Amino acid sequence: MIEPLLLPDLVAELPAAVRLQRLVQVLREHFQCGAVVLLQHSDECLRPLAAVGLVQDALGRRFQTARHPRLAALLSRREPTWFDPQSPLPDPYDGLLDESPGEPLPVHDCMGVSLYLEGRLWGAVTFDALQAGTFDEAARLELQKMTPLIETCVRITRLEEDNRALRMARVVGQGTLSEAKDHSIIGHSGPVTKLLEELSVVADTELPVLLSGETGVGKELFARWLHSHSDRADKPLVLVNCAALPESLAESELFGHVKGAFSGASTDRGGRFDAADGGTLLLDEIGELPLNVQAKLLRTLQNGEIQRLGADQPLRVNVRIIAATNRNLADRVASGDFRADLYHRLSVYPVQIPPLRERGNDILLLAGHFIELNRARLGLRGLRLSVEAEQVLLGYFWPGNVRELEHVVSRAAIKALGYKGSRLAILTLEPVHLDIQPGNNNSSAAEFGPGQLDSPGQVLPLKQSVDACQREQIRLALAQTDDSWAAAARLLDLDASNLHKLARRLGMKS
Repeated sequence: MIEPLLLPDLVAELPAAVRLQRLVQVLREHFQCGAVVLLQHSDECLRPLAAVGLVQDALGRRFQTARHPRLAALLSRREPTWFDPQSPLPDPYDGLLDESPGEPLPVHDCMGVSLYLEGRLWGAVTFDALQAGTFDEAARLELQKMTPLIETCVRITRLEEDNRALRMARVVGQGTLSEAKDHSIIGHSGPVTKLLEELSVVADTELPVLLSGETGVGKELFARWLHSHSDRADKPLVLVNCAALPESLAESELFGHVKGAFSGASTDRGGRFDAADGGTLLLDEIGELPLNVQAKLLRTLQNGEIQRLGADQPLRVNVRIIAATNRNLADRVASGDFRADLYHRLSVYPVQIPPLRERGNDILLLAGHFIELNRARLGLRGLRLSVEAEQVLLGYFWPGNVRELEHVVSRAAIKALGYKGSRLAILTLEPVHLDIQPGNNNSSAAEFGPGQLDSPGQVLPLKQSVDACQREQIRLALAQTDDSWAAAARLLDLDASNLHKLARRLGMKS
């Protein structure tokens, strides 16, 4: 009986991730199968919340039901669905079961059931095995009997998350486990979890937020998350790339103009502030905004008013500002390229987006997300990472961050298809397809600044070289141990307390 195994988890107060992971593990042991996955349904996609028996990157994938007929069939019924081993419908987990780390194998037996909470479709749980005949009629009947217990486990988890959110006074009346607003942030690492907690605190305020971070870290994505978790979520989010605004048109684009304000202005026209009224305006690459426009932006932040080009009277607007930059604005203030008063207005709540190299195993989750996108785009039966390719991804420094990872995976998928030549095969991405080298010198370049490592043979001060090498090895160890400092210390053959001291000296830990 499975009830005695799950009942302690139902009455204990556990973190959502722990309870759901415990659920899939118990189900796997009970049905003696290869993999069990709990998926939540949202925006015509199923996303894994907990999984056992799949490769690491599977938790980062998003399965569009329109592209996966088995998942669509499963969601269309309330009772368990079983697929004959000879079914021509492709299985979304082909090649992803962790039981076959070498040659990727197709799933030979699978079943699943849709899950409902309060009468509404919530998601599904799937069961897969490499051995045909694993799920006989008795197994299907057993799944039908225990479906209410699975739904109860999910319901209790959702209620506890709601209660925890209310106690922390963060997201009252907003997204919960059962009806999340935005699942676009992929990652469970310490830095990402801490960042989302910080953003959830400031989301419901009216404070301007300054998002800083390297190119490609996903500043726009985090800005969208911030907006979607604010009181303005049902109002517009307007994006402006300040670097793409011609200086002669920047003022008109932001604040609008009246008829006759300049040659060609034949009618009155509102600007981006008008479009964002009541909502949020994201000013990306804010450091590139011309100085003359910075003065008008400062007035808007101070008074909540805009003045259209050529107009005599100002207009009131209600806009929340999120600014984003990959520049050091304090340096631009010192050089005279950015107004100090505007900088202080924008940086009321500064937030640093962590680079990809500091996100540990989130690299594999993001890779899985991009792999699934490319599998669907190229019409492939299956696409997965080899163990060796996973290590290459974890060991690379990622100077281009998430954007570079997306491009690397896209190129690798095309190369793998070119080598294999068949869309009906389960393709495996190998290191040769990735075309990157782990332990490259970009980490040193980041430490010393642009232009200091132009030549691989350039001689640097020994202390700087040693410090850079130590930082890189610590990052690699943390990436391979899912940000566990104790495990990283063992991997580096160091005492844990000495590792913490070294990390603090190197500026990697406060």
